[in-house]
Amino acid sequence: MRLDGRVALVTGGSRGIGRALAVGLAREGALVVVNFNAAGDAAAAVVAEIETGGGSAISFRADVSRAAEVDALVGATIERFGALDILVNNAALTDVHRRWTEITEADWDRVQDVNLKGCFLCFRAAYPHLRASGHGRVINISSVTFWAGSDRLAHYVASKGGVIGFTRAISREVGSEGITVNAVTPGAIQTDSEVAMFPDQAGIAAEMARLQAIPRRGRPEDIVGAVVFLASDAASFITGQTINIDGGWAHH
Repeated sequence: MRLDGRVALVTGGSRGIGRALAVGLAREGALVVVNFNAAGDAAAAVVAEIETGGGSAISFRADVSRAAEVDALVGATIERFGALDILVNNAALTDVHRRWTEITEADWDRVQDVNLKGCFLCFRAAYPHLRASGHGRVINISSVTFWAGSDRLAHYVASKGGVIGFTRAISREVGSEGITVNAVTPGAIQTDSEVAMFPDQAGIAAEMARLQAIPRRGRPEDIVGAVVFLASDAASFITGQTINIDGGWAHH
C-alpha cells in the first residue's frame, strides 16, 4: 500500500486509461476522486469497483477547460477527503483524425482547451493543497504521438507536446515546495475511444506488432505502474521527467 491515505484526483477518470489509473491508485491505498465530464454512469461504476475492492472514492463532474468547474472539483475533493496529495491530469480529447488542412479552428481550440489548458487550470486549483501536503505529486498524461510526430492529429500532437513543456517548466518552479511534476507518454493503448476512431482493430494490432519491440496491444493497465511509482515516495527525487510507455515503439 505505497499510497496509503494519500488523496488522488484523476481527471477523465471514468474510462480507458483514467479508469485504470483510478482503480490502480486505489489498490495502492489512495483515496480517489474520479472526475468526469459526460460519462456519469461510467464514473459511478469506477467508484463502485473501488469500493468493492475495499477502497474509498467519489465521482465529480467538471469540464477541466472551465476554471470555475475545476475550482469546484478541487473544492469537492477537499470537502470529502480533507487534502489533495496527487493530481493526475488525464482528461483529453482525441475525436478528430484528419489532415491538418481539414482541422477547424473550433477543433483546434477545443483540443487545446481540454488537453493543455486543462492541465494548467487543474494544477492552479490544486497547487495550494499539493504544497500543504508536503509530498505533492503531479502526473501529466501526454502521448507517444509527440515523439512519433503522428500525422492526421496535428492539434492533438501539439497539445500533448505542450503538456510535456508545461511539465518541465512548472517542475522547476515548485520543486522547492515539495511538489514533483512528471509526465508519461502512453503509446497505442486499446481504449473505447481508440476503437471508435479506428474500427479496424485487427489492422491496428498488426501495425503495432510491426512497430513495437513488444508485439502486443497496449492496455490501459500498462500505464498504472509508472503512475503509481511517480505518485509514491520512491520517486521523491524525480521531477520534470517524461516516461514513455509504448512497448518500445518510439524508443525515447
